[in-house]
Amino acid sequence: MWDFLTTHWRDGVEILILAALAYHGYLFFRATRGARILTGLLILLLSLALISLLLELEVITWLLQRVSVFLAIAMVVLFQPELRRVLAELGSSRLFSFNRPDPEALDLLMEAMQQLSSRRCGALFALKRGIDLKPYAESGVEIDARISTELIATLFHPKTVLHDGGVIIDQGRIASAGCVFPVSQRDIQDRAIGLRHRAGMGITEETDAIALVVSEETGALSLCYQGKLEHDLEADDLRQRINEILAGDASDEDAPNKHKEESHEMGHTI
Repeated sequence: MWDFLTTHWRDGVEILILAALAYHGYLFFRATRGARILTGLLILLLSLALISLLLELEVITWLLQRVSVFLAIAMVVLFQPELRRVLAELGSSRLFSFNRPDPEALDLLMEAMQQLSSRRCGALFALKRGIDLKPYAESGVEIDARISTELIATLFHPKTVLHDGGVIIDQGRIASAGCVFPVSQRDIQDRAIGLRHRAGMGITEETDAIALVVSEETGALSLCYQGKLEHDLEADDLRQRINEILAGDASDEDAPNKHKEESHEMGHTI
């Protein structure tokens, strides 16, 4: 047994690494639009391979052998959004993240969100962390002002021009308003999720930012992180989750009231 372990321990390490990569890849892709594409592609290729093997179809076998050369390029094209998200998450670890919002500014932001919630005014914020949000900031109007409840209430007032866009918070200051965020393309069955929440999920899929959402219909406070939505949080729970994420202790399993979009079991109206 010892001789076998000393001879083949590298094989065991390779199996563990491949199994871990396959498992985490499954967890990552299962709730995305690309999951259906990948499933359909695998079913098609396996079906053709099985048929050609059983019926000895030489032409199809030859085509399958040659098409594998172009399969890698096709995968990059098909899963470009998902691959961008993976690379963004790899580059947004605590080691590379230096941008921490000012605690006093966060208190003012929480106060402003509570006021917006009580008035049923929809709002969307993105807290910048390690990845630059300049491409999204350029889609809006530069503000570069200190956070205040009055300014935020003005920006998201239904009669103002900038109320439909998102606000980018950078180092305790309002960097830009009226910004256009990417809309998440995740396959979500719940029709109650609107564009504002999808935009919050989208910006966190593309970057390491934290998105905060105030529902226009119900006034519910929500948090988006790593493409996942935590809905209907109390103000204290929301602040606690922000602190956990900034401290690097965020856990998907321990998130309170977490919205699991892949389970499609949301009971609230967003």
